[in-house]
Order: sequence, then C-alpha cells, then structure tokens
Amino acid sequence: MNLKIKLHSSSSQEKIQKVDEKSYEVWLKEKPVKHKANNELVKMLKKYFKKDVKIKSGFTSKNKIIEVS
Repeated sequence: MNLKIKLHSSSSQEKIQKVDEKSYEVWLKEKPVKHKANNELVKMLKKYFKKDVKIKSGFTSKNKIIEVS
C-alpha cells in the first residue's frame, strides 16, 4: 500500500494526522540534516502501522511516497 506523506520537520511536537484514506501529515522534531528526519519518519511510521515501511520517493522533499507492507 502506498501513502502520501507531508512531512513537517523541525517541529516542536511529534504527531501523525490522517488527512484522508491515503494521505497523512507527520510532524517531527528532527531536523532534515543527513537524512535524520527521514530515518525518524520511518521509525515513527513503523510503530504507528506496526508494519514494515520504506520511502519510495521524495527523499529530499517534504512530500513523500511511503510503501507500507
């Protein structure tokens, strides 16, 4: 299953908000430096969905496509 993620890095809070069936917004405290925000995003989504998660596209963008399997 592919999902659209809008990432808000360097936020004061960490949360996941469902926008619609295949879109989510995620707020992370981590800064987008040396892929730290991407790594934290994957950890957070694995915990949320309790499934394996990987980034398919948008490695350097705030809009990402995530594969949940």
